[in-house]
Amino acid sequence: MSGDDGAGDTPRYGYTDEELLTLPTVYRDGLFAGKVALVSGAGTGLGKATALLLARLGAVVAICGRKAEKLEATAALVSAVGSESLAQATNIRDPEQVDALFDAALDRFGRVDYVVNNAGGQFPQPSLEIPLKGWNAVIDTNLNGTWHMMQRAARAMAEQPEGGAIVNIVVPQRGMFQVAHTVAARAAVESLTRNLAVEWAPHKIRVNAVQPGPISTEGMNVYPPEAQAAMRASNPLFAFGDVQDVAEACVYLLAPSAKFITGEIVIVDGGLRLWGELWLAGKPGYFRKGPP
Repeated sequence: MSGDDGAGDTPRYGYTDEELLTLPTVYRDGLFAGKVALVSGAGTGLGKATALLLARLGAVVAICGRKAEKLEATAALVSAVGSESLAQATNIRDPEQVDALFDAALDRFGRVDYVVNNAGGQFPQPSLEIPLKGWNAVIDTNLNGTWHMMQRAARAMAEQPEGGAIVNIVVPQRGMFQVAHTVAARAAVESLTRNLAVEWAPHKIRVNAVQPGPISTEGMNVYPPEAQAAMRASNPLFAFGDVQDVAEACVYLLAPSAKFITGEIVIVDGGLRLWGELWLAGKPGYFRKGPP
């Protein structure tokens, strides 16, 4: 997951593709046999691990992301575990591309049972310095893109007698600083999760979310070294979570284990929300010094 990769003190974040293929899971083989799952942002990190776990448990998977070559690598892993996939490069900001993605999945597999909305993006920066273009880009992806995916998923699931289940990936709303655009967008997604869980219940569509804390992925290197070092100490377990922690939480919410759960946020953060803080662009000196 993370630790010394053999190059001095340089940490290695995330898992290799070979490691992802054999990560232990608490779930039984064939749990999702005959089911179709769609995962966004599946070219890397949490989305990749979640798509692969669903495939290992018997689901066929549709995967999307911005970069076709990364999706192809994930599709190869899905094939390696004996499942089938549809990989389609998609900009979730564009409703027409989202429609095309779902049309392709429905044409190929005939149904969509589960959707995991993982795709998103952010950059760490003090809020006084965030440019309008950057703010709008993050809001458009993390909020509007997630909405496009949710609405299109629900339209498909409402036509299915069994309905379906949606899981949204959100972020901590306490103790996470210098990503104001992300916390704003994902807070809105949390509200949508709770609101639509009620509105879409007549269609047998469950809507839940997973809220990860500091998780070791290859994307960790976007943060400055100081922030990387602080992440491990941001929770009382003094540890990083890994992508399988999040993938298994998603599986729990999709599987029959959560048949009576909707509108909930499952928190996978090692206790960050109770105790710690994340300054993703470096902790300001004001908070280092403490009270005068």
